[in-house]
Amino acid sequence: MKKIVLPKKEDFIPHLAYDAVIFGFNGTELKIVVLEYQKTHHFALPGGFVQYNQNLDDAVYQSVKNRTGLTDIQLEQCHTFGNQKRRNKKVLKDICKVHDHQINDDHWLLDRFISVCYYALLNFEEVTLQSDGLSDSIGWYSLDELPELILDHKEMVSKALEVLQKNLDEKLVGMNLLPEKFTMKDLQTVYESILQKKLVRTAFQRKILAKDILVRHEKKYTGKAHKAPYLYSFNSA
Repeated sequence: MKKIVLPKKEDFIPHLAYDAVIFGFNGTELKIVVLEYQKTHHFALPGGFVQYNQNLDDAVYQSVKNRTGLTDIQLEQCHTFGNQKRRNKKVLKDICKVHDHQINDDHWLLDRFISVCYYALLNFEEVTLQSDGLSDSIGWYSLDELPELILDHKEMVSKALEVLQKNLDEKLVGMNLLPEKFTMKDLQTVYESILQKKLVRTAFQRKILAKDILVRHEKKYTGKAHKAPYLYSFNSA
């Protein structure tokens, strides 16, 4: 295992971190990206620190890009976490110890950090998840099957989902979570996954069509006996 060099305090803005809740839709349910730090059984959201010569948004974008292999990334800042009790020195010491770094209580990585939480909406099929030298694994997890997360990362997931629900219509989130062409049922399933509840098909279709945000295309023929549904795409105008 290659030893990791710890980041230097002088390269980063003090007491500022970021974390990203990366959402993807696999066709049936909403999932998020979670990583596991090497040999610690500590699970976390992707995150990091901000260099002095970086914009915050750029730092988060670069991190999500490195983790997913994508460049077309929609990011939304959703909350700032600053509870004075949010840090956990043992967790960070465990992560460093795996790489033969024994850090003292006064090390800058153990300082109090305020973390800015973002969410990202990505096309599940286009993502190629990539771990780094710190993590054993990185993968997609269902919202109801998340492992125990470090620090306040569970709260971050809840807050990101809450903001995503509020932004559901305004941000046209399906544009990022679905392929270019999709059925009305596909779109409804996305909405149900985000809202965490079932929707009435006729009412949903009426609501969506009234917004004039979709372009209707040819029907999707599957060879089955039931009526072929129309395909739609988002109106980019």
